[in-house]
Amino acid sequence: MTTFTSLILIVCFASLALGDDFKTIEGKEYKNAKVSRVEPDGIVLMTKSGISKVYFTELPKEVQERFHYDPDKAAAYSAEQNAALEQLRKQQEEGQVRAKFATERKNNAAGDELAATESANNQQHRIQTLQARYDELQKQDDDLVRRIQEAEQLPRYLTGQSGRKHYSYLNPAWRYVPDWQKSLNDVRHEKDQVKQQIDQAQR
Repeated sequence: MTTFTSLILIVCFASLALGDDFKTIEGKEYKNAKVSRVEPDGIVLMTKSGISKVYFTELPKEVQERFHYDPDKAAAYSAEQNAALEQLRKQQEEGQVRAKFATERKNNAAGDELAATESANNQQHRIQTLQARYDELQKQDDDLVRRIQEAEQLPRYLTGQSGRKHYSYLNPAWRYVPDWQKSLNDVRHEKDQVKQQIDQAQR
């Protein structure tokens, strides 16, 4: 992030420190809202009713200009989020392989005195490694929960008009919710496995 961009965000936060009113092009209002975060594709608002993300495509042009909305940057940001999700999936797969390998190694060591001795000497290191993995999964869990909660604060479908024709379309904020929920289930499943391994290692 450039110094100029940082300065813009600081000015925006300072101007909204006491709260502001926002109204979407569809007429939905957010009274006395504070901007908790500005993202390339929208702003995250904090109100008495909770946290909501409002996309720039839902806001009037003057608000878009106020926060320096750039459609190209918004598209790039969405692509970046997709890449991050893919990276998260790869990390989960790698973690599952490591956990499986660690379990197999422990089982094989049960009948091998030399391996058992080595396992005892490295027990603390293994516990620390498993705990570090568990902490990493917890962070992923928290991040996915936050993303899902922010999306669920928004309407599932939006409406538009082309001439006299009205139409509805899926809110972009909901587009990745199914993937996030699947990833969340995978993360929690692996957390349970890692926790069991930690408990076993500490016995």
